[in-house]
This record gives sequence, C-alpha cells and structure tokens, in this order.
Amino acid sequence: MTTTIQIENLKCGGCAATIKKGILGIDSVEKVDVNVETSEVKVSHGKDVVSMIKEKLSKLGYPETGDKNTVLHKAKSFVSCAVGRLGN
Repeated sequence: MTTTIQIENLKCGGCAATIKKGILGIDSVEKVDVNVETSEVKVSHGKDVVSMIKEKLSKLGYPETGDKNTVLHKAKSFVSCAVGRLGN
C-alpha cells in the first residue's frame, strides 16, 4: 500500500535525505519519495505503519500538516536539514 502525507518545515534536498533515511528505518517500509515543492512524503509499505511514519516525521521535525508545528519541531527540522546536506 502507498500513503501520502503532507508535512511542515520541508525546505530542501537535505531535509528530504534525512526524511528518507529515517522512514526507511521503519520495518515494512519499502520506498520513500519526498517532493520538496509540494511538501509531500509518499511511502510504500507492506503493513499498516502509518502512525509510526507520522510519529517518526514529527520526531525528525516534520509534523503532518494540521498537527502542532512547535518551535521545537522547527529547530529539529533545521538540524535535520543540515545533517541531510552533510550526508549527501
């Protein structure tokens, strides 16, 4: 199955790299596509792990649109962005 999640704080390819790495670490996730222009994360997965995916995105600093986007989320996304850029 495939799930698309609209997220906050997505700025660049560094952010996308961090998101891909984090989400691919979840059991049964097969593929992750991140669209920086639309702030969408599309995840192909075997079993229902949507809540785990959303929780991981929030922990990385990229909460689902409509969820709380706190200063802490924004700070985490800034760090994730920088780490993602260094990893590429």
